[in-house]
Amino acid sequence: MGRFVYSMNVSLDLRIEQVPGDNGAGEWLRLHEELHRECNALTRELALMVHGRVFYELMEEYQPRARDDASLPDVLREYGEIWTAKPKVLVSRTRLSADHNTRIIGGDDAIEQLAVLRAETDGMISVGGAALATQLLRAGLLDELLLCTHPAILGFGRPLFDDYDLPIELDLLEQRSFEQGVTMRHYAIRDAKEASSC
Repeated sequence: MGRFVYSMNVSLDLRIEQVPGDNGAGEWLRLHEELHRECNALTRELALMVHGRVFYELMEEYQPRARDDASLPDVLREYGEIWTAKPKVLVSRTRLSADHNTRIIGGDDAIEQLAVLRAETDGMISVGGAALATQLLRAGLLDELLLCTHPAILGFGRPLFDDYDLPIELDLLEQRSFEQGVTMRHYAIRDAKEASSC
């Protein structure tokens, strides 16, 4: 059985965007080469990536071009190559086609389709997008969180999960510290369902 892992950069107050539409590019983020290299290594190990439409379209716009852009640092070109080649699933009701090793799951039964995908996959499946992660959490299918916490308190902005106000119990699996006060914490979500109960 696979494990759905929601990976995200967050502030200390668990915000992922300060300004709507900043798409992870806020000045509060302390992104640097050491952190990028770790993210590249983790992404390389994934069995599959599952993206919501907004997240996918952001990545689709940038990553295939990044791999060939000589003006970018090698660590960013490398991620572009990894993302483009990695098998992906786009969850969308509106998209009918996608490139870059991507298949589409849509319709009213998308979460049920993802439950089957999780049961049939070995290894980690990354989840991209707060709306999709929230739907998986509500369904009891989100297994883990991988949070890169940046030393900033935003006070407002988009939260880690959309419209979710129930307690979430976590078990810490691993933590690491990086340059500029960034920490990476990997948690298991205690209430995730086993494949047999999906």
